[in-house]
Amino acid sequence: MAAEQELPGENRTIDLGGLVHYVDFGGPEDAPRVVLVHGLGGSHLNWDTFAPLLRPHARVLAVDLPGFGRSEPGNRRATVHANVEVLHRFLLEVAGEPAVLVGNSMGGMISILEKAQHPEAVSGLVLLDPAVPGPRRSLDPLVAAMFALYAMPVLGERFLWLRRARQTPLQRVREVLRLVGVDPDTLPSSVIDRSVTLLEEREDHAGMDRAYLAAARSLLRQLADPRRYRAAMERVTGPVLLVHGDVDRLIPVQAARDVARRHPAWRYVELEGIGHVPQLQCPERLADEVLPWLAEVGAVPTGR
Repeated sequence: MAAEQELPGENRTIDLGGLVHYVDFGGPEDAPRVVLVHGLGGSHLNWDTFAPLLRPHARVLAVDLPGFGRSEPGNRRATVHANVEVLHRFLLEVAGEPAVLVGNSMGGMISILEKAQHPEAVSGLVLLDPAVPGPRRSLDPLVAAMFALYAMPVLGERFLWLRRARQTPLQRVREVLRLVGVDPDTLPSSVIDRSVTLLEEREDHAGMDRAYLAAARSLLRQLADPRRYRAAMERVTGPVLLVHGDVDRLIPVQAARDVARRHPAWRYVELEGIGHVPQLQCPERLADEVLPWLAEVGAVPTGR
């Protein structure tokens, strides 16, 4: 099984009111900063195949929010708003300058809220299948049932415990990948190996479960009554690239289309045949959209 040090970047840890793990994928020291923000249940590993494509053009950092990846939660909250605060400190203390945020799923929501609250810290947003509200719609039955369980006290905790008890780490990794639209057999084996190793090396399983459910319930509250979230979107200024897969089971494409209609200044790109995590499913295709946009809006120098 691949060792963690084989990750195509340098593992680091910083104290931001608790230890936060991140990966420095490198890039020119004088290049603009790009910070990658994973989604619910994700980690720095979600960017393994995409981050190296950005590295020639930007200094690329991927953060593990508290309760995810290698950032064990401890006594910290893992709600959406708590993680906005952590991301803001990360931008100030690690990025050290205004950065482009690339946020997937819940990470997209957190990136929007950070930009709305601290516009000076964010030079642009790339939103990859972000968790956004949309018009009335029917959810995928499996996804609806799963999130209904997450929302229920005791039952959510029991569900996560049973899944961990009944499945091997490899089975869990493969199941999650299929849920988000990625065929595990199409990924480099090293990506699967590192994901399995991450699950095997976790220490505070109960704490990670609590953090996951706190984040999921917080996210659901934002989407169930999205008035404050929509108001935050209205406060977002500057360049925004919204990218969404048209077969996303978790955040239906109709939600992204609705957001794109409400925000005509945002660039909208729809990826045919792509699910919830385009950075894993089609990294080169995604880079072909993101890199020209970054150059166009001046986030990275043209021709770097």
